[in-house]
Amino acid sequence: MRKLFHFNGGVHPPQHKVESVKDPIRKPPLPEKLVIPLHQHIGTAAKVAVMVGERVLKGQKIGEATGNVSSAIHAPTSGKVLEIGNFPVAHPSGLSELCVTIAPDGMDEAAPFSPVDPFSMDPAEIRKILRDSGVVGLGGAVFPSAIKLNPGREKQVRTLVLNGAECEPYITCDDLLMRERADEIVKGAQIMRHLLHAEEVIVGIEDNKPEAIAAMKQAAGDEIEVVAVPTLYPGGGAKQLIRVLTGIEVPAGERSTDLGVQCFNVATAYTVYRAIACGEPVTSRIVTVTGNVKNPGNYEALIGTPMDFLIGLSEPLEGSRGALMGGPMMGFDLPSVSVPVVKATNCIIVKSEKLFPAPPTPMPCIRCGRCAASCPADLQPQELYWFAKAGNFGKAQEYSLFDCIECGCCSYVCPSHIPLVQFYRYAKSEIWAQEREKKSSDIARVRHEFRIERTEREKREKAERLAQKAAQTRAQIKAEENS
Repeated sequence: MRKLFHFNGGVHPPQHKVESVKDPIRKPPLPEKLVIPLHQHIGTAAKVAVMVGERVLKGQKIGEATGNVSSAIHAPTSGKVLEIGNFPVAHPSGLSELCVTIAPDGMDEAAPFSPVDPFSMDPAEIRKILRDSGVVGLGGAVFPSAIKLNPGREKQVRTLVLNGAECEPYITCDDLLMRERADEIVKGAQIMRHLLHAEEVIVGIEDNKPEAIAAMKQAAGDEIEVVAVPTLYPGGGAKQLIRVLTGIEVPAGERSTDLGVQCFNVATAYTVYRAIACGEPVTSRIVTVTGNVKNPGNYEALIGTPMDFLIGLSEPLEGSRGALMGGPMMGFDLPSVSVPVVKATNCIIVKSEKLFPAPPTPMPCIRCGRCAASCPADLQPQELYWFAKAGNFGKAQEYSLFDCIECGCCSYVCPSHIPLVQFYRYAKSEIWAQEREKKSSDIARVRHEFRIERTEREKREKAERLAQKAAQTRAQIKAEENS
C-alpha cells in the first residue's frame, strides 16, 4: 500500500456533487449553431483554415496550429461555415475573440479518421498527431499536451501522475468519465507512459468517488496504480497531488519534470487515446451543468455549444441569475450565458441568491492567521494582502506572490470576508503591466539609441566622402598646375 503524504492547509467546502452524478453522461441534441473560438489553449491562437460558405465535416481542421505553443481546432460536426469573426467568449473580461460559426446539417458526417499504433511509431510523430488533433490539458490549464509529453533529452520522467482528484465543489465531469470510460483512460495513460518513458503510473482520486475508484482499479489491473487520496481542497492541484502521492515537493520556480514527475488530467488521457487509437480529434468534452437547475447532470457537449443551450436542457429554476464557469472556488462569472463551450469548460453552475448570496461587507484584517494556516502554497496571505493594497508590488514579489495558485482557501476562511484572491490578482496584473511597459520602454530606448548612432554614422561617412572628394580635387588642381 502506497504511503501518502500531506500538504499544508486546505479546506473542506460543501461538496454539492451528489446532485449531478445520479444519471449517466448525457448526449445533448445538436444546437442550431456552434461558435468555435480559435484560441482555446495556452499559446498562440490557431489560424483560420476554412472559408465562409464552405461545408465542413466532423473532425475537419478549421484552425491550424501556429507557432511552437499552439494547438489545432476542429469542426465538432458537419455543416456549413456561416461566419468567421469576433464573438464574446468565456472569459471574465467579456472580450471577444476570433471564432468560426458553423450551422450543423444534422448528418454528423465525419472526415476520414486515421488510427495509428503508437507503440510502433517514433514518439515525435505521435506528438505531432496530438498537436494536430487539438489535444490539450482538460483539467483547466489547456496547455498543449504534445509539449508536456516531450520531456527532452536531459530530463527523465520516472512517474506519470493522472489527476482524477476533482477537488472543486459541484464539478463531477471527471468522476462520470472515470466511471463510464475507465478502459479508454487507462489506454491513454499507457500511450503517455510510452511517450515519457515513465517507470510508473499513479492515478490519484479523492476518496469521495468510490465508484470511479472501483472502475479505474478494474481497468488498470497491475500495470497502473490507482490510489484513493483524502478529500481535501485543493488536493487536485498538480503540486498538491504530486506531494500527496510521491512526497515530492516542487520548489518555487521549478517544474515537476525537473524532479522526474509529470501530471495530466484523466480527461486528457482519454482524449490522447481517442486521438491516437481512434484518429478522433478533440471536438467535445464532458461538462457538468449544476446549481439552480431542476435536472443537474453531465453532458458530452460539442465544442462551440452555447452554454445557455445546455442550461436549458437542465431546466433552470426560478431565481436563476447568471452562471459560473468552473467551480465556486476558482471559477469565474460568465459575461453572458450564451458564450460557447470551450475545451476548458468543465462545469457550468447556474447561480441563485440562495446558492450564492451576496458577499458580506469586508471588514478590517484582524491578523488571526487563518489564511496562512489554510494556504496550500505555504505563503503569508495577510502580508501579501497588505502589500497589494498598498501598491508595494516589489515587496509582494519578495513574499512569493507568484507562487499563489489563487485557490481561494484564504478568502474562504477569512472571518473579515476580505476578497484576498482579488487583491493578489490585481497585484499580479499590475506587475505584468509594469513589466510590459518596461519592456516597451527598453525597446524604444534601444531603437532611439540605434537611430542616433545611425545618424552620427551617416554624418561621419558624409564628412569623410566630402573630405575625400576635396582631397581629390586639390590633387587634380595641383597636377594641372605642375603640367
